Amino acid sequence: MSELGTVTNMASGARGKAARPSLWLTVLSLTALVLLIALGIWQIERRAWKLALIDRVEQRVHAPAQPIPSSASWPAVNAANDEYRHVSLKGRFLHDRETLVQAVTEEGPGFWVLTPLQRDDGTQVLINRGFVPSERREASTRLDGNPDGRIEITGLLRVTEPKGGFLRNNVPQHNRWYSRDVAAIATARGLHDVAPFFVDADAGSQSAGGPIGGLTVVRFPNNHLIYALTWFALAFMLAGRLFVQFGGGLFRRERFVHESDGGPDAATRRTGSNAGTIVEPT
Repeated sequence: MSELGTVTNMASGARGKAARPSLWLTVLSLTALVLLIALGIWQIERRAWKLALIDRVEQRVHAPAQPIPSSASWPAVNAANDEYRHVSLKGRFLHDRETLVQAVTEEGPGFWVLTPLQRDDGTQVLINRGFVPSERREASTRLDGNPDGRIEITGLLRVTEPKGGFLRNNVPQHNRWYSRDVAAIATARGLHDVAPFFVDADAGSQSAGGPIGGLTVVRFPNNHLIYALTWFALAFMLAGRLFVQFGGGLFRRERFVHESDGGPDAATRRTGSNAGTIVEPT
């Protein structure tokens, strides 16, 4: 084999090795590609689920008010099947056992007023009567807004919030509440036969001088399409990188081999090899 052929083969081999990534890197890249595509598909499925949830909740919120679930079915009440149902119930408020839960609303910072409603069957349901600003947190400042006797409440059924507020836990012993934890509030107020949920009273249940009802915010974040596009875009970029690494390297190797046999470089080398030869006349 000529010296030129040896050099050509060595250069071709070196380029081939440089173009081929290591096995573990290839496996890792392919695994990442599959994972990114799977995440994109999962977000598309999550988006479909979220849209169905939003539609279902909208139907519940705007449906005519129905009686709350019977006490026998309370253990089966859950967020998926029951939250935000438009419900109605009757009873008498136990104003002396109300609980204030810190809140931030469109009216500003203040408190939710949760008051037990004593029903005719002896059971009790916590009613979120609405919002009061900080300067009206004392019950003595809003006695005129506390109805006596039997009343009817309409509102939205809400599930309990046992995990506290954002980075803040309830402190029942100091009467500091950051979430509407039904079980903890019932224990602190000495309530019995309490429903495992509470009801957000609507504006129609508001009494003059009382808390401001009807401030329930029904909002579900739905960024799944953005997340899906992000995962798919990352997968596309990774796939492009793999194509350049493998397909581009193969193209470069093929081109190098063809040029070494008869391409312009070979012609240049042949011309250069003869350029220094001088033939003198005999």
